Amino acid sequence: MSWLKNKNHIALSIALLFHVSGAMGILFSAQKDWFVQHTPLNLTVMSFLLIITQTKKDKFFWLFAIIAFITGMFVEIIGVNTQLLFGHYAYGTVMGYTILGVPLLIGLQWFVLMYCCGVAIHHMQVWMENKFGEMELKLSATIKTVSFIIDGALLAVFFDYLMEPVAVKLGFWQWNNQQIPVFNYTCWLIVSSILLYVFSRLNFNKENHFAVHLLIIQVLFFLALSIYL
Repeated sequence: MSWLKNKNHIALSIALLFHVSGAMGILFSAQKDWFVQHTPLNLTVMSFLLIITQTKKDKFFWLFAIIAFITGMFVEIIGVNTQLLFGHYAYGTVMGYTILGVPLLIGLQWFVLMYCCGVAIHHMQVWMENKFGEMELKLSATIKTVSFIIDGALLAVFFDYLMEPVAVKLGFWQWNNQQIPVFNYTCWLIVSSILLYVFSRLNFNKENHFAVHLLIIQVLFFLALSIYL
């Protein structure tokens, strides 16, 4: 399995390079706009790294990726064009090619975030099950599924809470009157819960350690920008 460890180490090194240099460039460089404009490259590379570090890429893995992408695009298109979801907002030009006002990269980011949150909570549950097993206790399947969905959705909402102010400052999207509504986070909670339920029901390998590392890196990235930007 040394080849897998090497692949994960390389992916982690690339993710750190992109996010550390991106944060430094945005915060301290005179070329801030250059780093912001290359956000699509960052998102694309991270998506590619997630896919190549996924072992046993069977039909259920690809099915989740497609469902997450399509669902993300669908709810965002509804949100941008009707304000029935998330609130009154609009995307800028930074994120690249759009369909009905929504960048394709946003659908990709929904997949990346839901996948990372799902894998992170899966790892946490495996650890907890082992601890319970040592005490000769066992959680029911219902409790495990419900806790997985709630914990994963709250993690996704927390990530969005960190990301929103930074994204607005960098021009990724804008809110009406510059106010981020609570309704946005409510919709995030609902949509994330649905996708994480799908994640929990599909039987594919969920042991991708790079996904957990990427989530931590991105949380630290947006946390740093939210503090210092």
